[in-house]
Amino acid sequence: MVKNIQCLEKCLFLKLLGFALGKNKNKKIRLNRRQLLVGTASLSAIALTSKISNSQETNPNNLPPNVPEWTSELGVGVDANPYGMPSEFENNVIRRNVEWLTASTESSVNFTPIQDLEGIVTPNGLCFERHHGGVSVINPRDYRLMINGLVDREMIFTLDDLKRFPQTNKFYFLECAANGGMEWKGSQLNGCQYTFGMVHNVQYTGVKLSDLILETGLKSKAKWVLAEGSDSSGMTRSIPIEKILDDCVIAWAMNGEALRPEQGYPARLVVPGWEGNMWVKWLRRLEFGDMPYMTREETSKYTDLLPDGKARMFTWVMDAKSVVTSPSPEKSILHKGIHQLRGLAWSGRGKIKRVDVSLDGGKNWQTAKLHDPVMSKSLARFTLPFEWNGQELLVQSRAIDETNYVQPTINELQKLRGVNSIYHNNSIATWKVNKDGTVDNVRLG
Repeated sequence: MVKNIQCLEKCLFLKLLGFALGKNKNKKIRLNRRQLLVGTASLSAIALTSKISNSQETNPNNLPPNVPEWTSELGVGVDANPYGMPSEFENNVIRRNVEWLTASTESSVNFTPIQDLEGIVTPNGLCFERHHGGVSVINPRDYRLMINGLVDREMIFTLDDLKRFPQTNKFYFLECAANGGMEWKGSQLNGCQYTFGMVHNVQYTGVKLSDLILETGLKSKAKWVLAEGSDSSGMTRSIPIEKILDDCVIAWAMNGEALRPEQGYPARLVVPGWEGNMWVKWLRRLEFGDMPYMTREETSKYTDLLPDGKARMFTWVMDAKSVVTSPSPEKSILHKGIHQLRGLAWSGRGKIKRVDVSLDGGKNWQTAKLHDPVMSKSLARFTLPFEWNGQELLVQSRAIDETNYVQPTINELQKLRGVNSIYHNNSIATWKVNKDGTVDNVRLG
């Protein structure tokens, strides 16, 4: 078993090295790794998956007509797991980070294993994290939210105060603006999780900010809000008043339980459909003003550098996007026959209206099935049955939202934006299914 894994690693390494040295004879496809370290990390992830898969080989003694071993003895009691945990056979489904991506883990990101999820709900323990100064640990009794500036009554709320207001429960996706950002100059990390896993989708429970503002009142000059977090980075972002009054929420729970500490416990801002860094965690203050505050995180970062050297600012909305989660680099095709292609689509402008799938790199498209529920600014699940006979495939998906916005190709996006930005890459992704069923992240040129 180990020998087979080592052979797989060796073959993948040689394949990667061949691409790195420019030996790929197919000029239409570039498998362009950032550096050999990236490839090594990818191989390690694949090797880990292989080891886990092989460790779960079938035990013939448990198959019919035999009586399986688990029926011959008592199982564990109800007191064994006061807080339920996944099966030990699912211990490979975890968040993962890339060590060299940032200077430290306290100012870094980990990725949701979207290739392993079902439906549209992200379990709380798998929601991706992005931190600028590590996770703050806050006693809810000490928590306070201040509202000041251009309001009629400056006020301070406790967590219990917030829970006295009318409650809202809504499913929303949260996506980092840099999700897929490493793909601007070419295919990089060979994994669905590492490439597109900076997204999650949960049901948020909280109070609509428009209801809270009824208590404080607003002055006519109030046009912007400064949202301030209480972590060590002092995260702050400017948000226009129209968005605040539309659908922003102060949330204290997700998927039926209190926020996790890494997700902003005890309360965070929810800014549906807009880039994740605006969803300020550990929210401590909302200041209303008459102009944007031009803080560090909206000037030195989270801007889009264009080819002429100028930068786009306030590019808040996350445009329509989709990704095929299976087959994908972590989800090889193991045998010939009928398979279910699976994927996720989302749009910050509203509902997903349609998802098309191509198996030949965009030459021909088929409409996939969208699974209910399809909600505004929420992940949508799509599937498409297909037959694989061992041929190479170039798998793509293309999302169309209710505004008729169509997910663009990378070439279409780069004509407008160049390759200098790391944000807002919502271009069509391509997975290459090889003849042996393994899957690579590639770029069509």
